[in-house]
Amino acid sequence: MPKLVLVRHGQSIWNLQNRFTGWIDVPLTEKGKEEAFKAGELLKDIRFHVAYTSVLTRAQETLKIILEVIGLNIPIVKDQALNERHYGALQGMNKDEARKKWGAEIVHLWRRSYDIPPPEGESLKDTAARTVPFLERAILGDIRAGNNVLVVAHGNSNRSIVMYLEKLSPEEIIKVELPTGTPIVYDLDEEGNVLNKEIREFRS
Repeated sequence: MPKLVLVRHGQSIWNLQNRFTGWIDVPLTEKGKEEAFKAGELLKDIRFHVAYTSVLTRAQETLKIILEVIGLNIPIVKDQALNERHYGALQGMNKDEARKKWGAEIVHLWRRSYDIPPPEGESLKDTAARTVPFLERAILGDIRAGNNVLVVAHGNSNRSIVMYLEKLSPEEIIKVELPTGTPIVYDLDEEGNVLNKEIREFRS
């Protein structure tokens, strides 16, 4: 049975600085590179046939490290559909500064609700409107062909994929957090139905 593995990129500089990143292109921290290395170690037993990532550096850098650790040279598809949620007016802003400007309650609503976007930005529902069609068209096309697929993307683009695969409601998905650099391994049938789910975590 084919496997679909989702990995959120390793810690970025703006993750460390507690800033809204969105579509701004920022690199990984040293910790982020280490997380990517550990993710690669955790995935050495899977023979991937193709990888997908966003057009943002932090995801591509994480994928590069993972593939180097596994020792694979496979086709890589980069697409904006897998980009992080666009945070609009919040991009680049420290999360504490945003709370001071707009109030903690409204910022929490923008961050955690399913369908209420920040000013000039995307909600999770908006993000899903681009990730899910790409998933159905491209990624699940590889699954139907029997290929093992690695997707290295972002917290919210991956959450929208998790929501689709696990058939979660808007109320259920807002409670789901995806840690950086932690692989989620799905065994799927060739129609994309989840047969098994495993979260792999590095234990020192």
